[in-house]
Amino acid sequence: MSAPFVSQTHPLPSSDRPERTAAKTPLRSADLVLRRAADQFMVYLQVECGLTKNSLLAYHRDVSAFVEYLAGCGLETTAGVTPVAVQGFLRALHERGLALSSITRHLATIRVFLRFCQGNGWMDQDVAARLETPRRWHRLPETLNLKHVEVLLAAPDPSEALYLRDRAILELLYATGIRVSELCDLRVVDVNLDIGYLRCVGKGRKERIVPIGRTALEALYEYMTRLRPNLAAGREEEGLFLSRTGRRLGRENCWRLVVKHALRAGLADFVSPHKLRHSFATHLLQGGADLRVVQELLGHSNVATTQIYTHVDRSRLKAIHQRYHPRP
Repeated sequence: MSAPFVSQTHPLPSSDRPERTAAKTPLRSADLVLRRAADQFMVYLQVECGLTKNSLLAYHRDVSAFVEYLAGCGLETTAGVTPVAVQGFLRALHERGLALSSITRHLATIRVFLRFCQGNGWMDQDVAARLETPRRWHRLPETLNLKHVEVLLAAPDPSEALYLRDRAILELLYATGIRVSELCDLRVVDVNLDIGYLRCVGKGRKERIVPIGRTALEALYEYMTRLRPNLAAGREEEGLFLSRTGRRLGRENCWRLVVKHALRAGLADFVSPHKLRHSFATHLLQGGADLRVVQELLGHSNVATTQIYTHVDRSRLKAIHQRYHPRP
């Protein structure tokens, strides 16, 4: 989770400016109430960085926790933030039992926030530059094998009222590797059934085109022509996947849908939409797909993020080694 740094921010309209919080010490020129700085930081992320709703919520949650911690320590202005104060916050997160990955995410948020404050002249120094990111092992993504994928995709019951929708969702998640939030944000106009592709907006509001396989395309066509009109019931709902009440399907409901069919299929391991995304990438690489192509399909801004999938398929690595090494 990251956002570009900017040295200046646009002032908030008078109607949107947060009320000034009383500070225990007078404000200097290079000083600002932390709560107000946090509010302006969120405006910057939304207006200038164009982050998605989920990313904004994550940033807001992490920054709010940081500001609340500092306030509890008697620090309410930007001038009071020091590396020691940040380390105290991270130590408090550790004592709460947060995983190292979560603590690292909080630190990444704090880095961006403090650089934003320093760039706007609210801090005399870049405190973030003196913070060291904790090192952690990269956990290999959990995937399903082909047999388990087939069992999962066959799990929806044709006798159920929402069978066509559930089948289309499962097929589309595995066929495209899109995130569950991207799937729930899809609109009818984002899908081209004639050519066989969809357009989705990923992290950082980056748009990409993803092809749809024949089986998933057939399932999607059945849902859009036979079931969706009934769910919409004349409403002008532009969302592609709808709930029983005709409203856009939410992320939580989509997660529960995948888990329900995984349990029905008898899969012992926990199955989530993201595990289908991991399986999509891994199976493409197993089939010989180029890493950069998989990167584009997944919407990764950095190929290093995609490279983790190359460690999953050990048999492929061994085959490549035997094929190209001069002394196999």
